[in-house]
Amino acid sequence: MIQRLIFAVGLLFTLSAGAQITDSVSASRADKISSLKDYFKKADFGFYSRTFFMSTLNNGALKDDFTLAQGGGLSMLTPSLAGFQFGVSGYFMFRLASSDLNAADVSTGLKNRYEIGQYDVTQPTNFQNLYRLEDLFLRYTYKKSSLTIGRMTLNTPFMNPQDGRMRPTVEEGVWLQINQHPKFGFKGGFIWGVSPRSTMKFYKMQNSLGIHASGLNTDGSKSNYTGNIKSAGLAMANFYLKPVKNLEINLWDAYFDNVFNTFILEVKNNVSLTNLQFYQSGMYVRQDAVSNGGNINPAKTYINKGAYSNVISLQSGIKTKKIDWNLNYTHITGDGRFLNPREWGRDFFYTFLPRERNEGAGNVHAFTSNFTYQTLSQKLKLGFSYGYFKLPEVSNVRLNKYGMPSYHQINLQASYHFVRIFRGLELKLLIAGKI
Repeated sequence: MIQRLIFAVGLLFTLSAGAQITDSVSASRADKISSLKDYFKKADFGFYSRTFFMSTLNNGALKDDFTLAQGGGLSMLTPSLAGFQFGVSGYFMFRLASSDLNAADVSTGLKNRYEIGQYDVTQPTNFQNLYRLEDLFLRYTYKKSSLTIGRMTLNTPFMNPQDGRMRPTVEEGVWLQINQHPKFGFKGGFIWGVSPRSTMKFYKMQNSLGIHASGLNTDGSKSNYTGNIKSAGLAMANFYLKPVKNLEINLWDAYFDNVFNTFILEVKNNVSLTNLQFYQSGMYVRQDAVSNGGNINPAKTYINKGAYSNVISLQSGIKTKKIDWNLNYTHITGDGRFLNPREWGRDFFYTFLPRERNEGAGNVHAFTSNFTYQTLSQKLKLGFSYGYFKLPEVSNVRLNKYGMPSYHQINLQASYHFVRIFRGLELKLLIAGKI
């Protein structure tokens, strides 16, 4: 068994020019449109470039890896015309240099886990011909509310960019946001397709499971749900309330047709005293299997019939203009595994640290602390994170889907936003160590 793993030295350069694809264009520009040609002429165009170096250093004689990836993209967002906007974006990427990412480690027989994710995990030998049409949507906006249909990038607890590789996760569906009242609102929709990070294709939701990892069934046999799940898609809904100042209540629900339902109740509170802000958050999560969990055959289902899990996650912190420090705790009870497809997004618990997740486990106790310091007119941000994650024994397959042992993790992070002639250029550094 691996005793120590020191990994993920990541260096990321990102250059952005132009409006983000999700930004709205002011109505004043639309007032001057006199023709279709003028409509597209006044659109906002964006250019994006990302250079990403990643290296994994394993303990002892285990195989080390590295890669240097380069990518670029273009986007267009039209001005608003009678409330309607059209958005489109595409991205390409290729390998500049790397170790042999397809060679297995001699002692374990396992192949690379992290660096290969910079490209396409479904085409592990393809490092050049990689491109993806990402955003392709029509949006109608009325005041502060909007309805979007097509391909888009969502950021929800269940589906999110999990932007730790070259390209994020992108969804396909219909999404509604209602923000007319300052004290309450709604967002939600139905998703029928997804292009997970580290892939180039779009998949039906039922076919997206198992692209990255599938782990073991609760009886110890290899999971065999990839390509065997029957589902129409994923419905998500969020109602948020702000009944009084500094208090926010979020209700989330995700119904994955014929597979599972996940409910979240989250309460956030913050109190400001002069230059200090104290904030606290609490989250309760309940997950239940729906029908047969995706397939009537237990060997091919995603979640066992009748299975359920409960999660409590807590956060408390203090913030100033330069400093943000928090303490976090998450407990997944021993009732069952908490499941959320890794192809859709990262864990939404307060204890999440980049480069690992606790999805697929039960009877988990996780403790983390994060400290960030921002200086130089908010251009430079430095961060330190520590976490201890107590998981069930790797032999307890009922509660440990991926056979992950308990571990300590330390993350060091830094980011710098350039200004003046280099405005739009951002540099990020992440050094993550696991013991």
